Amino acid sequence: MQLLPENSFSLLSYCLMPNHFHLLIKQNLEISPSKLILKICTSYSKYFNKKYEHVGHVFQDRFKQILVDHNDYLIWLTAYIHQNPKVSGLVTKLDEYSWSSYREYLDKPSYDLCSKELILSQFKNRKDFLDSTEAVYEIIKTRKDLEHLMLDNG
Repeated sequence: MQLLPENSFSLLSYCLMPNHFHLLIKQNLEISPSKLILKICTSYSKYFNKKYEHVGHVFQDRFKQILVDHNDYLIWLTAYIHQNPKVSGLVTKLDEYSWSSYREYLDKPSYDLCSKELILSQFKNRKDFLDSTEAVYEIIKTRKDLEHLMLDNG
């Protein structure tokens, strides 16, 4: 498998959940994000299948990608990604979850994988970023609580 050129993408935020994952990536070169995801998923599938002596598919569905075309959506999406473990009830405080980039934004990283400058530059300071991320929780939680009432929630 051929490697992608160095710095083809920047990871802005992520969250690994028990049954899915979110990656917010910045495309730095004219290489499709589909190629990156294919490489990640193929490599992980090979690792998983070998480790657990498994054969066949590891991932259930195709991945979804969304173009982020304005700053408001970039900020919303970052908060949404970081709120996943709390909304799902895995933790009560976001900094308790090790499998998310949220701790990197707190400057207490479990891992240091993200390019945080683009996101943090949208705020006066780190506290404003954290407050903005927390404010999104109630909106997401309320929406999740109401999803079952929607006729067309697909």
